[in-house]
Amino acid sequence: MTIIRTILTFTFILAVLGLRAQELQVKVNINHSQITGTDISVFENLQQSVEQFINERQWTPLQFQKHERIQCSINITVNAYIRETNLFECTALIQANRPVYNSAYTTTLYNNKDDNFQFTFAQFDQLNFREEVVDQQLTALLAYYAYLIIGLDLDSFSPLAGTDILQRCMYLVNNAQELGFPGWKPFDDNRNRFAIINDYLDESMRPFRQLQYDYYRKGLDEMANNAERGRTEISEALENDLKQAHENKPLSLLPQIWTDFKRDELVNIYKGKGTQKEKERVYDLLMSLNASQSTAWENIQR
Repeated sequence: MTIIRTILTFTFILAVLGLRAQELQVKVNINHSQITGTDISVFENLQQSVEQFINERQWTPLQFQKHERIQCSINITVNAYIRETNLFECTALIQANRPVYNSAYTTTLYNNKDDNFQFTFAQFDQLNFREEVVDQQLTALLAYYAYLIIGLDLDSFSPLAGTDILQRCMYLVNNAQELGFPGWKPFDDNRNRFAIINDYLDESMRPFRQLQYDYYRKGLDEMANNAERGRTEISEALENDLKQAHENKPLSLLPQIWTDFKRDELVNIYKGKGTQKEKERVYDLLMSLNASQSTAWENIQR
């Protein structure tokens, strides 16, 4: 009886651990083609270490099942590598995706480039992270994007559900001020890491947070069942949430960043579909927010 009870207890523990799968499933790519004369094993070890650090860590108390893990990628381009100090000067493209209900389609939840992805890393370094004392640049960078992505994902399933996680991201930024690397300081750059998370949590940008739910959950998730109703919800989200966020804080780059990576998806939603009046309203709004994508927006009216 004791052996059976032990086996059952162990099975139960495994089941509970299975329910608490990590939140993220990241694929990391290191482009080191600009660097010559360096043993590539250091870049291979970096790639493996970053993936392991993100994928094997439980970032929140939330319970994610394995199939619910957020799929994301980090593409790091090494622009300079100083072997003597183990300094990497890089740019990174961070992307997170979200499945659309009742379809095989995957939509982009976040996509943005970090031009100041700088850190030190020696081969076989152990990556450690403590939220209360941020003393390692590389893990601070990875934790920042982990919290940001999880927060945005939660927002897309329930209104403002990611607030607590996004606040942890802001807490990390405040604790990273003394690291001595660019990207963390307030007001240095309106597109740096501080500016991005500060805008997400700015009360005047609450409509942009609401957009995440209205666009994804009420809009895209509905389109498989009823394409017309889903598109109508998306139009209302754009005209209400996105427009209001821009009016509330015109200098915020969040609407521009969002429409940059949503460009092709938005065109596909409206091109050849919907009423002409609806398409004209959406076209006018997107042009006012992000005229740099004018060629793409013109396709909406066709």
